[in-house]
Amino acid sequence: MKYLYKYSQKSYPYNQLITENQKRNRKELEYELLDTGIFDDNTYFDVSTEYAKGDETDILIKITITNRSNQAAPITLLPQMVMRNHWTFKEMSRKPVITKKGTKTNPFVHIDHPYVGSYNLYFQKAAQLFFTENETNRKKVYSDTNDHPFKKDLFNDAVCNNDFELATKNSSGTKFAPLYQEIIGGGESKTFQLRLTEDTLDTPFSDFDAIFKARQEECTQFYEEIAGKATDDRKAILKQAFAGLLWTKQYYNYEVEKWLEGDYKTTTPPEQRKNGRNSNWKTLRNHDVLSMPDAWEYPWYAAWDSAFHCTSFASIDPEFAKDQLLLFTKEWYMAPNGQIPAYEWNFSDVNPPVQAWATLQIYGTDKSITGVPDIKFLKRMFNKLSLNFNWWVNRQDRNDNNVFQGGFLGLDNIGVFDRSHGVPGGGFLDQVDGTAWMALYSLNMLEISLRIAEHDDTYEDMATKYFGHFVFIAEALNKMDTDKANVWDDVEGFFYDRLTLPNGQSTTIKVRSIAGMLSLAAVLTIKKSVLDKFPKFKASVLWFKKYRAENLKYEVIQQYEADGDLLLSLVPKDRMQKLVTALLDEKEFLSEYGIRSLSKVHEKAYQIHIDGIEYSIDYEPAESTVPLFGG
Repeated sequence: MKYLYKYSQKSYPYNQLITENQKRNRKELEYELLDTGIFDDNTYFDVSTEYAKGDETDILIKITITNRSNQAAPITLLPQMVMRNHWTFKEMSRKPVITKKGTKTNPFVHIDHPYVGSYNLYFQKAAQLFFTENETNRKKVYSDTNDHPFKKDLFNDAVCNNDFELATKNSSGTKFAPLYQEIIGGGESKTFQLRLTEDTLDTPFSDFDAIFKARQEECTQFYEEIAGKATDDRKAILKQAFAGLLWTKQYYNYEVEKWLEGDYKTTTPPEQRKNGRNSNWKTLRNHDVLSMPDAWEYPWYAAWDSAFHCTSFASIDPEFAKDQLLLFTKEWYMAPNGQIPAYEWNFSDVNPPVQAWATLQIYGTDKSITGVPDIKFLKRMFNKLSLNFNWWVNRQDRNDNNVFQGGFLGLDNIGVFDRSHGVPGGGFLDQVDGTAWMALYSLNMLEISLRIAEHDDTYEDMATKYFGHFVFIAEALNKMDTDKANVWDDVEGFFYDRLTLPNGQSTTIKVRSIAGMLSLAAVLTIKKSVLDKFPKFKASVLWFKKYRAENLKYEVIQQYEADGDLLLSLVPKDRMQKLVTALLDEKEFLSEYGIRSLSKVHEKAYQIHIDGIEYSIDYEPAESTVPLFGG
C-alpha cells in the first residue's frame, strides 16, 4: 500500500480560499487550491507513505519525504499512534496504554490494549517523544474545565508554539508520536522507518528493506496476472484504481439507538434528536470495515455505491467482496421489513436495487478465479434479497400496477425537481427508472434462481415467480392502451415520468435524461441448454407466451422458439430502436466523452408549472448552476 501527499512549504491559504470563493457565484468556476499559487516553483514536499507486512501482525511503515523545490526547506514529521477513546464513554476492564521502552539505539513503545492485545512500535531515533491522552480538550471545544492538561491537541500546540515541555513530561499515554525535525535539501529525500509488531525485536530494521522488496515484487506479480496483456499505461491505471478502492476501506461505527439515547457516561443528547434523522432505524448497528465512496471526503456508505465497489473488489479480493455485499443483508443493517439502508444522510431514502446484479457479477468473477461456483453465497444473498424485493413491491408500487415510485433512483441533478423530497403538489410520480430498476431486479433474481436450481431444484419455482414479476412489470411499462395515459411517448420515441396530482390530473414530465434510457438495461438471454434442465420453468414460459398471445396482451417475450434460446427484454424491438437512435445522436446523448446524463436538446430549458410553481431544467455541461440534489 502506498499513499502520496503533496505538502506545500508555504502556509495553507485558508482565508484566501474562503474570501475569494465568497466573491464568486455559481456561474463562475470555484477558486481552487492550485489557483492560490502555493505550489508554484515546486515549493512543496512529496510525502510518500508505504505499508508492507512481514506477517499478519507485523506491519512495516516507510515514510519518504522529497523536497521538490531547488532550495533547502525545513519539515516537521509526527507519525502518531492513537488509541481509540472508549474509556470516556463506557466501562472497560482496563484503559489502554502506550509506554516508553527500549534504548537510545533501539527505541520503541509498548502498546497494551484490552481488546487488541500487546504490540510494540519501533521507530528510528527521534528528537523528542511526545505522549498525551486521546481525549477532547473540553476547555477549547465547550469552554468547560479540563481535568488535566494532557489532551489530544497537545502535540499541535507543542509544535506550533515550539514548546515541548508538557508534551515530553510523561512517558506513557493513549496517544504517542516521535518528533522528527529535518532540513531537506532541494531535490533531496529523507526516509523514516517504523514497525508495528507483536514481536519483541533487537534489530527491528535489519530485514526492513528485504521485506519491502519482497512485498513489492509480489504486488507487481499479482497485478500483472490481473492485467494480462494490457499496455503498461493501462496496467498503471488499473493498479492505481484498485489502490484507490483499497484506500477507501474504513472502520464505520454507527449505532442508531445509542446515537439517539447517548452514551451512558456522557451528557444526554438533545430531546429533538429522538425524532430526527434516522430515528426509525433503531435496529441499525454498524461496526464494520466498509468500502467508502471516499474515505477522505465521503466517509459513509451508500448502499448502491457499495454494491458497485464490491463488483470491482471481486477481481482482487472476492472473499471481501462477498462478505461486504452480505453485510447489507444482515439484521444489523437491513430493516425488519426488508429495506436496505440507503446512506447516512437518510437511511429511509431509496437507492437503485442493484444488489442482485452485483451478486451475479461477484459470483461470476469469483468462479472465474477459483473455478468453484459458490452456491452458498448465491443462496444467502437470494434469500435476503427476496425480502428486499418484497419490500419494494409492497412499498414502492403505490397502485399495485407494477409501475414504481421512489425517491433518489437516478443521478444527481437530472430531474426537474428533487425526487428525494417528495413530489410537488402532493401527488405521486410514476418513475421510468424506478420501474426499469425493478424489471432488472426481477431478471437478476430469475437468473440467480436458475443458477441455484442447478444444484438445488427447490429453487426452480422461484425462477417462475420472478419471471412472472418481470412479465407484469414489462406489460405495465409498455402498455398499449391508447385511451389511458402511459409513460411511453410514441411520437417522441421516449419514456417519460408521469406525475399524478391529488385531483387525478395527470401530466408527463418530458425530460429526456439517462433515466429514460435505463429500460435498455433490463435484458436477459437464457440458453436452450439451461432451459432444458428446468422443464417446469420452461412449461411456465410457454404457458405465459400462449396465454398472452390468446388474450392480446403485450407479449414481453421478444424471441423464443421451442428449440432455441429465450430472450427477455423490457423494451420491445421497435421502441428499443428509437431509444438507441437518441442514445447515439450527437445532438442528444452521445458526446466525445461518452453518454450525457441529460440530452443536449435541453440547451433550451424545459419548464413545467405544478401547483402554481414553475420548475425547469436545462443542459449545462461541467459546473452546475444549481445546488446538488437527488435525480
